[in-house]
Amino acid sequence: GGSWVGAFDFETLRTWAGGVGFGDTLQLLGFAAFFLAFAIKVPMFPFHTWLPDAHVEAPTAGSVILAGILLKMGTYGFLRFAVPMFPTVAMDPTVSAVVVVLAVVGIIYGALVSLVQPDFKKLIAYSSVSHLGFVMLGIWALTLQSVQGAVIVMINHGISTGALFFLAGMIYERRHSREIADFGGLARVMPAFAAVLTFVSLSSIGLPGTNGFVGEFLVLVGSFQTHPWAAGIATTGVIFAAAYLLWAIQRILFQKVDKPENAKLPDLSARELLVLGPLVACIIWIGVYPAPILRRIEPSAQALVTQVQAATTAEAMSDVRAPLPDRGTSAVGDRTDVAARLANAERGGRE
Repeated sequence: GGSWVGAFDFETLRTWAGGVGFGDTLQLLGFAAFFLAFAIKVPMFPFHTWLPDAHVEAPTAGSVILAGILLKMGTYGFLRFAVPMFPTVAMDPTVSAVVVVLAVVGIIYGALVSLVQPDFKKLIAYSSVSHLGFVMLGIWALTLQSVQGAVIVMINHGISTGALFFLAGMIYERRHSREIADFGGLARVMPAFAAVLTFVSLSSIGLPGTNGFVGEFLVLVGSFQTHPWAAGIATTGVIFAAAYLLWAIQRILFQKVDKPENAKLPDLSARELLVLGPLVACIIWIGVYPAPILRRIEPSAQALVTQVQAATTAEAMSDVRAPLPDRGTSAVGDRTDVAARLANAERGGRE
C-alpha cells in the first residue's frame, strides 16, 4: 500500500524502488536525468572535457578538494541514487553495455592522453578520468568485490591524486612552471621531494603494497565475473598508468640538472612534509591492511547488489509471465521481501 507521490524522504523512495518499483517511463526518464548529471560530475568519457581546464586554472587547494572530494559526488550519486532507485533501467543489457564501454574507453583514453601531456598538472588531471573509469566499471559489474573495489578506488584516488596535486603545487611555488620539460635532475637537488613523488606515483600506478593496488585489483576481479572482456581491456590501463607516470618522474627527477633555475631549488620544508605525511601513511595502511575499510563497506555493498539483482530478476520474471494490469503481484511480493532484507542488512551493518 501507500504511494511515493509527494515523498521527499529518501528511505521511502528507496523502499518503493526496491519493492513495487517506479513505472517504466519514470524509471527511464529519471535514470537519464540522474545519469547525465552524475556522468558530468564524475566525469565520464565523453563528459570529461571540463576537468583538465578546471584543474589547471584552480589553485593547489582547489585541485586537491576537487580530486579528493568533489569528483566523488558523481560516483557516490550513482551508488546511492541512480542505480538503486532505477535498477531495471540501470542494469538493462543495452544501458549496462553502453556504461561499461564508456568506462573502459575512459580508462584507456585518460591514460593515453596523460601519456602525451607536457603539463604535469594536466597529466594528473587526465589520470583522474582513467582512475574514475575503474569506479564506473566496478559499479556496473555489480558484484560484491567490484562494488567494494569501486568504493576503495574512490578513497584511494582522493589520497594519491590529492598528494600528486600537492606535490605539483609545491614545485610550482618554487619554479613557477608546470611544464615537465622545465625540470630535470630534481632528485639531486630535492631528494625528499623526489622520494615522496616517486612513492605517491607508484601508489597511483597500483603497485602491490600500496592503496592503489587494492581497489583496482578488486574491481578487475569482480568485473571479470560479469564482463570478462571489459576487465581484460581495463587491465591495460594499469600498464598505461605505469607508462605515463614513470616517464614523467624520469623526466622530472632523474635526468641531468641542465637548467640553472633548478640547481638551487629548496627541498620540502617541515610544514610540507607534515602535510604529506598523513597521505603517505594512508597509502601504506590501506595497501597493507585494508580489512577494516572493506568490513565497513561490505554490508552496504552487499545490500546494493542484492537489491538491484532482485529488482532486475523480478522485472524479468514479470515479463515472462502473462501481462497483468497491476505489474504482477508475485513480482511485487518478491521485491517487497528484498526491500525488507535490504533494510535488515543495513541495520546489521550499522550495528
